[in-house]
Amino acid sequence: MSRFFFNDRKQLVNDAIEGILISAPHGNLVKLDIDPAIRVVARSDWDKSRVAVISGGGSGHEPAHAGFVGKGMLTAAVCGDLFASPSVDAVLNAIVAVTGDRGCLLIVKNYTGDRLNFGLAAEKAKRYGLKVEMVIVADDIALPDNKQPRGIAGTALVHKIAGYAAEKGKSLSDVRAIAQQACDNLWSLGVAMQTCNLPGSDDEEGRIKQGHVELGLGIHGEPGASVVDTQNSKAIIDTLIAPLKEKAGDGRFAVLINNLGGVSALEMALLTKELAHSALQDQIAYLIGPAPLVSALDMKGFSLSLLKLNETFEQALNEPVETLGWQKPVAFAPLRTVQHTAIQDRVEYAPSENAQVAALVAGATQTLVDLENRLNALDAKVGDGDTGSTFAQGARDIAQLLQEKQLPLNDVPKLLLLIGERLATVMGGSSGVLMSIFFTAAGQTLHDGKPLAEALLSGLAQMKQYGGADLGDRTLIDALQPALEALQTGDIQAAAQAAKQGAEATASMQKAGAGRSSYVNKENLEGVTDPGAVAVAEVFAVMAK
Repeated sequence: MSRFFFNDRKQLVNDAIEGILISAPHGNLVKLDIDPAIRVVARSDWDKSRVAVISGGGSGHEPAHAGFVGKGMLTAAVCGDLFASPSVDAVLNAIVAVTGDRGCLLIVKNYTGDRLNFGLAAEKAKRYGLKVEMVIVADDIALPDNKQPRGIAGTALVHKIAGYAAEKGKSLSDVRAIAQQACDNLWSLGVAMQTCNLPGSDDEEGRIKQGHVELGLGIHGEPGASVVDTQNSKAIIDTLIAPLKEKAGDGRFAVLINNLGGVSALEMALLTKELAHSALQDQIAYLIGPAPLVSALDMKGFSLSLLKLNETFEQALNEPVETLGWQKPVAFAPLRTVQHTAIQDRVEYAPSENAQVAALVAGATQTLVDLENRLNALDAKVGDGDTGSTFAQGARDIAQLLQEKQLPLNDVPKLLLLIGERLATVMGGSSGVLMSIFFTAAGQTLHDGKPLAEALLSGLAQMKQYGGADLGDRTLIDALQPALEALQTGDIQAAAQAAKQGAEATASMQKAGAGRSSYVNKENLEGVTDPGAVAVAEVFAVMAK
């Protein structure tokens, strides 16, 4: 099965057109109700007082072409099946429906099917007494020796310029002339690392090898002109820019950065940055995109289109429109930065001595260092095997500061804040952040004048809030919370006993509600005490002595 959302393959395009119309932000689009096989999207506010501009082609290139119908761009779009030209009848009905005395311009991408079907429809429309002209977009430079270059993403720029001219009331000959001038000053080149998925087709093995891209891949999945052995964003942009610059020469350009449908927004932003630093940077006047304008379903690729600007083109591109798919040009400018002084979030303190506090810190840190292997062994059964190393790493850092007499032992609020700061720096994973939150919040509460037991409970509350764990979730909280609640009476022995009982209780908890153990089945948890809870219990036991 293909990777493609759809219900009824026969109705796929009709269903998609309905979705496009009902989501059109200006509410100005209608579908001509002629025949299910004729899919024409037109402006609902059109009065035939100006030259009509019609384009179209196969579906699968959204937002082209229906997404460019609206005031200032296309009058109507004729939609074929996926990657298939619309029929002569469909194009003819579109022309007759929207064309008045001023005439109609057809904008056609340079593919045989489009040229023939739009061309024959134009000739038939003339029999109805209608004035019809056609321009053919052939902006692809991937095959230099090709006498019939393909029409690709640059077509959207021709839509915009012709639509502007028509909206201003220019004659058919003038609208055609400005559209042709745009075609003559337009060059595009694309690249892709994966082709597109078609509905109902089997998943492709993928002709493009991993780590490679195809240069000049067609917007219907046709093979590219060559294969480039890199996926490096800078190298690919440079590869595209070199031939584009050679073709386009000097001048100021509007550059369309077109997502072919399957490139993430992050990657498109990265490619835009590379473009801004490329050999073209001094010639870019406007950026259009990055965005899908002429896509190829979900093709993992993008294209660049260069339009050499003149005063008329510049004005045309910047004129507002009422469409679904057009992207407003952005005047190109280098990255702007604002100087800002970095916040140095450091605890300011003066080292001080306190023998009793020093003994507690030494006992706690040595206990955690000694427990390293035991806790790792427990964690290997219920987690990822590094709890002991994580706690020991934090303990060694605090022990070293103690040995170097660099702790504010006689200022407990500052001591807790400093421990919180150091643990966030030296302890890895979520354990380090959680313990940092605990000590930081406790130190701040103690600094605000609250008793030590209340301050430690405040730290616990913050750790629970940010970490998402609670009693019964099989974490260190199952030992820490009962210990701190018992400590409110001032009885350290009772606190140690409560911590021990809490840790032992985790061995019978069959489901972990948080942490790495929450991904482990109950059979692996049974009879194994939580390593974090064991660490808490052992530290309280040492302090009780």
